[in-house]
Amino acid sequence: MRRVVKVLALLLVTLVVVPAGSAVAAEDNRPLVRVGTEGTYPPFSFHESGSNKLTGYDVEVIKAVAKKAGWRLKFVETTFDAIFAALDADRIDVIANQVTDNPEREARYGLSDTYTYSRGVIVVKTGTKGITKLSDLKGKTTAQSLTTNYAELARKAGAKVEGVEGFAQAAALVVQGRVDALINDNLAALDYLNTTGSDDIEIVGTAGDEVSQQKLVFRKDERQLLKQADDAIAALKADGTLARISEKYFKIDVSVQNSGQADLSGGRATRSDADIIKDAAWPMFRALLIATIPITIISFALGLVLAVAAALANISGNRILSAIARVYISVIRGTPLLVQLFIVFYGLPELGLDLPPWPSAVLALSLNVGGYAAEIVRSAILSVPKGQFEAAATIGMGYWQALRRIVFPQAARTAVPPLSNTLISLLKDTSLLSVVLVTELFREAQIAASAAQTFFPLYLTAALYYWVVCALLAAGQRRIETRLDRFVAR
Repeated sequence: MRRVVKVLALLLVTLVVVPAGSAVAAEDNRPLVRVGTEGTYPPFSFHESGSNKLTGYDVEVIKAVAKKAGWRLKFVETTFDAIFAALDADRIDVIANQVTDNPEREARYGLSDTYTYSRGVIVVKTGTKGITKLSDLKGKTTAQSLTTNYAELARKAGAKVEGVEGFAQAAALVVQGRVDALINDNLAALDYLNTTGSDDIEIVGTAGDEVSQQKLVFRKDERQLLKQADDAIAALKADGTLARISEKYFKIDVSVQNSGQADLSGGRATRSDADIIKDAAWPMFRALLIATIPITIISFALGLVLAVAAALANISGNRILSAIARVYISVIRGTPLLVQLFIVFYGLPELGLDLPPWPSAVLALSLNVGGYAAEIVRSAILSVPKGQFEAAATIGMGYWQALRRIVFPQAARTAVPPLSNTLISLLKDTSLLSVVLVTELFREAQIAASAAQTFFPLYLTAALYYWVVCALLAAGQRRIETRLDRFVAR
């Protein structure tokens, strides 16, 4: 009873505090602008090691633009390969992530005035021979973010492109010999070399003579925001603000063309793996508690309801219900979860159903669980001898009463092991949710890894968190099986 009272009190406090906070926020009449950025792309958009604060050149530029334009900002982090889909689906209002101008983007989006000039460079493993220019990449393999200009540049040069999320991952593949090279911004490459102190990779040439121009990206219909951004950028160039931000990160002014080569000496200091893990452990654990586990529990509960409904419909005598259930199960089992997440989050808004990140994640995961668990539930129900239904009928039980009191308890013993496997798989599948803007456990690991340019210890820590939770779930499964076995005649 005390627990119930505490829960009710907590809910009451939440109901009182949240509206109060909302009222305070409502007093700010400035328009809210949602900014899409990676958060894993140093030195442009990343989280500071230790404080975990989102910072970087692009982050400071958009904050300065917002101050001039009179905007309130909300940062939304996602992978670069999903960032344009988020803009198209009205999940964000502007992209601030070193987006390079090209004719296709110019035709499809509203691009601001240029705020960064840079050059593409070719990076290889130190000592690699035979790659110094774009034409040398023909028949080779490069690592790129798939929707960047550099990926298209590599394809045109005849290279095979492997998709990655950021420079650090691409560099790791080059060092490991899994790809031959990467093409990226010279500023990002120099920052990586300076930050890591690595001599495993080297810049061997430029990706053509063309100077890249980076711009803020809006939807075509956001003309007012685009005009405000252009005015703000012009003002920031005139008063020297852009120059100061540039010099803070690059020691030169990259907001003007032909500014020379950036000097990134004295950049972010490297730290030991122990310090990196210590700083990242709490944000990862917090994401596990407030995102990964709650989403798993809610999605599994809803998915189990869908599974029971689909299983009963499938074995019913109604042809229409049976057909609907079979199509649902076939579609879910025949399509990848990642595709389902993209359809729910980025596709449904085009049909008028615009769900926030959390509900979108729960919906996609619940539908996925329902499709897979439906066959488990169906086989468990069919494993109960038909004579049990007949015996229930002879003592006056109806169909639903027989299911609830006779069939389901017996079917549960058969269904628990495979359903437990489904639950464990669901927990691990939450690692995909960063594509729908949910910051869960693995996303925190990616953020920390990109900031520290260190992968193995952080991903190993994330794996440890997943393993511990899965081990606890497996232990719970064994306890449930033991309890159910007590009622089985020997």
